[in-house]
Formats: sequence, structure tokens, C-alpha cells
Amino acid sequence: MKEQLQSIKDSALGAVNGCSDLKELDALRVKYLGKKGELTAILKQMGGLSAEERPIIGQLANDVRTAIESAIKDKSDALKSAETELRLKAEAIDVTMPGKRFANGRRHPMNIVLDELKEIFRGMGYTVVDGPEVEETKYVFDMLLTKEGHPARDPQDTFYITDEVLLRTQTSSVQIRQMLAEKPPFAIISPGRVYRRDEVDATHSPIFHQCEGLVVDKNLTFADLKGTLEEFAKRLYGEGMKLKFRPHHFPYTEPSCEIDFQCFRCGGKGCPMCKGEGWIEILGAGVVRPEVLENCGIDSEEYSGFAFGIGIERITMLRYEIDDMRYIYENDMRFLKQF
Repeated sequence: MKEQLQSIKDSALGAVNGCSDLKELDALRVKYLGKKGELTAILKQMGGLSAEERPIIGQLANDVRTAIESAIKDKSDALKSAETELRLKAEAIDVTMPGKRFANGRRHPMNIVLDELKEIFRGMGYTVVDGPEVEETKYVFDMLLTKEGHPARDPQDTFYITDEVLLRTQTSSVQIRQMLAEKPPFAIISPGRVYRRDEVDATHSPIFHQCEGLVVDKNLTFADLKGTLEEFAKRLYGEGMKLKFRPHHFPYTEPSCEIDFQCFRCGGKGCPMCKGEGWIEILGAGVVRPEVLENCGIDSEEYSGFAFGIGIERITMLRYEIDDMRYIYENDMRFLKQF
């Protein structure tokens, strides 16, 4: 009888180990441990054993049952875990940006543009970095010289969580974290989601996306910034693209400018897209102020830098001649399937 019990154990454990289906596993449970199972049939024969053999065989039978039950439980847990993993993988949603790739193989227009921006800047030696969307005011405002009383810090314009914590209004905070974490030289872009208290309309949203850039190295000047942005524009819109630099003010750069691209629909002649001006405002930029570098522990006598910021929605809308930003977010397949 000992040999029979060992044979049942070996057979059951082998069958359970090779099982790949929960229904099949339940059938094995019935086969070996059920009321008419193989182990039960052996136990029914114990009446013919001597008083000395009965407890020995009984204990051995209990050990066999325990081993089979344990193997079945472990296999059941493994199969259920595998099923859950497959289900979650099938149901997974990429929440980094809306609709990265649709079932028909097409992609969301913003992802197309963002991927192209990353490719352009990576080709120019930049690294893509990320940072938190829930940020401290010191990284978003204070270290960027945006003092108390500046309109950007007003609760009417910014989503505050506490007095010192907010939803970032710009990805410039990533630039500060980069300068604190790494010694120059470096060149980065920091694409991501930002938040401002704007009413939703055709050109505004309280949630939108930026791609900001920062370069810190020795002997950088405004000429390096100008050359970088001209190269970016040519790679994005072709060799014939022209740029116009207009003086502007940003607290953390000096000199600062806004950059217009020549309207790529009319070539600068004037049309409805550029509102008859021949130029379209695309981004803001400037040379990083020495105080910002010093705030981050960078010697402004040895290093200089430049920064720029691009609105991803603006680039997307201009690229595909989209006249209402809300189309980008509404997940209407009649719109999205065009891309």
C-alpha cells in the first residue's frame, strides 16, 4: 500500500505541475482527492490492515493528501496570477498623453508632433528629462526670480494646493531641478503637462503641454540661442523657414525675446491662418540670468545658458491647421482618425 500511495503522489504532482488551465486543475482535484478519487479508494482498503500498520499508512495517506492539496493551491495561485496579468496587459491604457496609437495604427496628432520635437532635439545633442507636475513654489517661481506680486503667482491664474505647493504653470521647474542635480555642461528639453486657470475656448485650456529647453555651458551667447532655434525651425518646417525675434520680458532671462515663424501657408504674404500678418508667434526664449545660475550653485562667471519654451498644442494646431484646441482633447474619432 505504501507503494500505491507513493505512486498516486508522484502521478498527481506530475499532472498538477503540467497543468495549464484552472478547469483542468479542478478535474485533477476530483480525480485524486474526490469522494471517488484514487486516494479515497486506497483509504477504503485500510480496513484490512493490522492494528500496527493502520496508523502508519493513515499518516502516510494524510501526507500524500497534504502534498497534493498544496501543489494544487500553488498551481491555482500561479494560473490566476498569470490570467490577471494578461487581462491587465490587454486593458492597459497609456495615460501619458491621449491616444498614443489607435487600433487602426494611427496616432494622436500631439504625439506625432512631440515625437518629432524630441527627435529634432536629440539629433542636436539634447537629453529629454521629466519632473513632477505637483511642484513646490520655490522651483516654479522663487528660483526663477518670479517674485511675490507677479501676476503668474496670483491664485486667479494658478492652481494652488497649499501656499507652497501647486500644479506647475510651466516646465521651467524641471530646468531648476536639472541645474541643482547635475553640473554643466548639459543640454535638455523637458516636455510635459502644465496647468493654468484659463477658461476653455478655441485657443485656451486649463491643462496644456509645453516643451522647454535649457543649455548651460561655457561662453554661450544669444547668438547660440538664435542659431539653435533657426536650426530647429528648419528641421521642423523646411530650409526656407524664416524667424523673427521680438524683444520681450521674462523674469528669468535677459535679454528675452518672442519668436515668430513665417506663416508656412502663405509664405509671409498674409492669410487667415496668420491673421494677415505673415508671421505666427511660436515660442519664447532668452539668455538665462546670472542670478538663476547662482541660485542653483552654478558659477555665472564661468558658465552661461539659454532657455526656450514651445507650446505643443500651438505647434500641433499650426501643423495640421486645427482651428479649435478642444478637438485635440475631445476624443472624437471622426477628428482623430485623420491622423
